[in-house]
Amino acid sequence: MDKPREHHQGPIRLRRSQVPEGTADQRLLDSRGTSDWVHTDPWRVLRMQSEFVTGFDALAELGPAVSIFGSARTKVDDPMYDAARQLAHKLCELGYAVITGGGPGAMEAANRGASECGGVSVGLGIELPHEQGLNEWVDIGMTFRYFFARKTMFVKYSQGYIVMPGGFGTLDELFEAITLAQTQKVTSFPVVLIGTSYWKGLFDWLRDTVLPDGKIGQADLDMIHLTDDLDEAAALFVRIP
Repeated sequence: MDKPREHHQGPIRLRRSQVPEGTADQRLLDSRGTSDWVHTDPWRVLRMQSEFVTGFDALAELGPAVSIFGSARTKVDDPMYDAARQLAHKLCELGYAVITGGGPGAMEAANRGASECGGVSVGLGIELPHEQGLNEWVDIGMTFRYFFARKTMFVKYSQGYIVMPGGFGTLDELFEAITLAQTQKVTSFPVVLIGTSYWKGLFDWLRDTVLPDGKIGQADLDMIHLTDDLDEAAALFVRIP
């Protein structure tokens, strides 16, 4: 028998005809339709509040941690899968927990490396139309309805970001982290890009176009560490007080 469609809403699991067509984020941001949203949106604040409370409660005693981002499409035989796994292991040996988006690909690799090392492996998932679910290497896991609540957990409980090759979601997390560091919303916050050949085009554009045009400063660019050396990447976190 084929496995039925399945969808998670926090602790609730829905299958078959009970799987919703949209997500909470989609319903929140969709302004089309009747004016019923005037009456329902204020109540959504309570659900948002509950996500923050649950996230804070789950991670309050986590200790030092590093968030590792990367593509869900990274295959097990991709060298970047092994790199994320090794890097998580190195961070674990330094006493860090590892936080990922909890999905497959590079996220699974990082959770796997932390778990195999005996460290704390955290997965912060997100409700999506085509649910991926949390990978099997997650020790502490939570699935969020709202991106903004989930992003808060990544920043609040991380001492820095390591970014493996990825797509739009990875780029979103990367530039959000740089913006928070640039505006001094976070301090002592390394942002490390793994894969010089993958990130070179983006880095060159920032250095050769955005910087000369005065849209960023040299100090902003200096916040980004680009490397292929996993030991070098891990060493950036040794210096964090």
